[in-house]
Amino acid sequence: MNITATLIGQSIAFFLFVWFCMKFIWPPLTRALDDRKKNIADGLAAGEKGRRELELGEKKALETIKKAKQDAAEVIALADKRASEIADEAKEAAKAEADRIVAAARAGIEQEVNRAKEQLRVAVSELAVAGAARILEKEVDAKAHARLLETVIKQL
Repeated sequence: MNITATLIGQSIAFFLFVWFCMKFIWPPLTRALDDRKKNIADGLAAGEKGRRELELGEKKALETIKKAKQDAAEVIALADKRASEIADEAKEAAKAEADRIVAAARAGIEQEVNRAKEQLRVAVSELAVAGAARILEKEVDAKAHARLLETVIKQL
């Protein structure tokens, strides 16, 4: 055997093997590596995107909680204000009712005083007429008696 022929034969086999590998094995391997590289890059990008979305979600949650607290504080303030308004309205209504009752009582007292004065005038006039009748020892007629009573009532 000739060493040159063996080297040429091995070189041809080697080049055929390299050509075969480059034609049929290397492209699927590079495709698989590129796909793997792309998957890893997509996974890292998705992880980064998820982290950013988590941070944004946390910020939004904090803002929502803060806004809810502010809204609750406003509602409580409005409720307190309305409660004080209702209390003030109730006080005013009670005061108005008390004033009305006092006015009605005063009017009733004034009527009773006037009625008592009128009864007192009538009683005094009757006593005066009775006293005058005893003094005169005679009875004044009924018409004169009524006129006399009216005159005395008007004077009192």
